[in-house]
Amino acid sequence: MTETVAAATRAAPPEADSGSGRLRVVFLLQVPAVAQQQFLDAYQRIRYQVAAVEGYLGDQLCQSTTDPCEWMIVSEWQSPEHFYDWERTPEHRTLAEPLVACTTQRRSTRYLVRLQTQGATVAPAEGGAR
Repeated sequence: MTETVAAATRAAPPEADSGSGRLRVVFLLQVPAVAQQQFLDAYQRIRYQVAAVEGYLGDQLCQSTTDPCEWMIVSEWQSPEHFYDWERTPEHRTLAEPLVACTTQRRSTRYLVRLQTQGATVAPAEGGAR
């Protein structure tokens, strides 16, 4: 895939997203084995800069268990507007470029968070074995 960062980020947000709550962004990437250390280094260099962006809640960098060249970055934002406002900035393209340069394919999708279930923390029973 030969799209540029600008092409990947130029799509306007759907009007229905306005005021809809949190947004989850899934960025799927193919990173050849020879570029993986460069990719990880680029991610390390930019992660805390992205963390300082208004409306950013966090992200996870994940590697496939079945295809080590397949990576996923999942980020969460307070609202679609926070993400789309940042995505349109030159800073976004500048920060993303070193990551994108390591990839052979990439795809980005966005999802509104509608429901969320948290795992329960189970405390040991009183008087029970620990």
